[in-house]
Amino acid sequence: MTPNVSSPAEKPRSALRHLAFRRILFASLLSNFGLLINGVGAGWAMTELSGKPEKVALVQTALMLPFMLFSIPAGAISDTYDRRKVSMVMLLFAFCSATLLTGVAAAHLLTPGILLVLCFLVGTGNAMFGPPWQASVSEQVPAEDLPQAIAFNSMSYNIARSFGPALGGIIVAAAGAVTAFGITAVCYLPITIAFYMWQRVAEPPRLPPERVGGAIVSGIRYLINAPPMRAVILRSVMTGVAGAALFSLMPLVARDLIGGGPLTYGILLGAFGVGAVSGAFLMPRLRHLPKEHVIATSGIILGVAIILLALSRSLWAAMPVLLVAGCCWMQLLTQYNIVIQTQAPRWITGRALASYQAATAGGIAMGAWLWGSVAQHMGTGWGIAASGIAMLLVTAIGRKLRIADPGAVSETEVKQMADPDEVLGLTGRSGPILIEIDYSVDPDQARQFYELMQNVGQFRRRNGAYQWSLARDVGDGSAWVERFSCPTWHDYLRQRDRMTARDRLVHELALEVTRTGQVERVRRFLERPTGSVRWRSESRDPGVLVPFSPSSG
Repeated sequence: MTPNVSSPAEKPRSALRHLAFRRILFASLLSNFGLLINGVGAGWAMTELSGKPEKVALVQTALMLPFMLFSIPAGAISDTYDRRKVSMVMLLFAFCSATLLTGVAAAHLLTPGILLVLCFLVGTGNAMFGPPWQASVSEQVPAEDLPQAIAFNSMSYNIARSFGPALGGIIVAAAGAVTAFGITAVCYLPITIAFYMWQRVAEPPRLPPERVGGAIVSGIRYLINAPPMRAVILRSVMTGVAGAALFSLMPLVARDLIGGGPLTYGILLGAFGVGAVSGAFLMPRLRHLPKEHVIATSGIILGVAIILLALSRSLWAAMPVLLVAGCCWMQLLTQYNIVIQTQAPRWITGRALASYQAATAGGIAMGAWLWGSVAQHMGTGWGIAASGIAMLLVTAIGRKLRIADPGAVSETEVKQMADPDEVLGLTGRSGPILIEIDYSVDPDQARQFYELMQNVGQFRRRNGAYQWSLARDVGDGSAWVERFSCPTWHDYLRQRDRMTARDRLVHELALEVTRTGQVERVRRFLERPTGSVRWRSESRDPGVLVPFSPSSG
């Protein structure tokens, strides 16, 4: 949930009154159940096929690795193309993959390698579906209902997390892993139908969408030049690595430490899920606390809980530990999610959410392999304990990457500026475009102006500019020039449209120390690097007002 918004309990009907959102929400609950049932079935199937800790842990790696590999491209696609159609295609891919897994398992052709490949395919469908689904919520409900819609989606997964693993354990114990795989495939159909029935009405973009490759580059550039995002991404990776044993080694906890079967495995995961839901309900009471305090406290408690899990030898000892662990895990991920939701402007939402998803899932995938290897050589208990120690270390290291609480200035886009005048008959692909902005600053304000303009340069680069620089006239100490480039004319227009209220405030603070409180002049140039000049010297750019003359220099 995002901060400073009503919880679903405070406005229970605000988002549910919208038919499309309501259909997709309840259908997503089924698909979440299916995803978790599949994880239980695959984990226990590998336990029976191999039994080696390293192989069992690799099931979680196979399911989560696609989120690391494909989430960012999926986010770029969701910000570029029709999110409804993209969601349907990815859901059908996941359905086909789960159906193939069911058929192979029913034919008794399943091997550890085939199981991992098919789990990877199922994970790929889910990874590619996540960003367009999450980003499409803003198109299913109006802006005033968006916080509640996001909260309901979060609760949908946590409800499934609470009961899905236990249900999966019951299914595997009663009917086997094949049945679990088949139920997973069927659970993808309702949400596919719900997206098909959604009559999407999208506002036509003012500018043509970026190409997928360019959108991916824009997303990466944004993350590099947005410090709050960088901190969240890095800490999400570290948290995922440290806490991965909770997911990857749970089948072995049930079998080796407690001496149970698939039902025990499902109950353990269910206890973790109930704790996660409890953590979600605690969020409103923790809003007034600094995020860094909540994150640090949750990380310490989670690390201790994981170590206690390694020492547990009965179901009754493990369940309360997992309740606490689930609550703290939810606090960590929710706090990271809040920063993403509040700091990312809408144009980058899909890619920002995808990057966060990729970071967390990638960390879990790497951690699953790491703790599986430790358990393979030192035993399941030592693998779990090492994960808990790593969580304590990550919490200490994370204090160096502090996450600031959202400020009062919005990161939403400001009113679009009018397109600048141009007489060269430019197309959207004309470029590169060089921009020069002149400022007049008293010499005694030079240091302050320079420092403030570094923040301006950061948001210029974040929004799409490159080769940003700031220069001072050596013959006139009051004259300053800001320069930056954009690849094409459309990229320059997008860079202007992406300015947020916070960006405008940053620029206004710099303008306050200038002589006039505003820029002196803005010049925009079309660069002509070698290879893009006219084939013949007498050729003209359309719209040139002054005819070429050799004598004009």
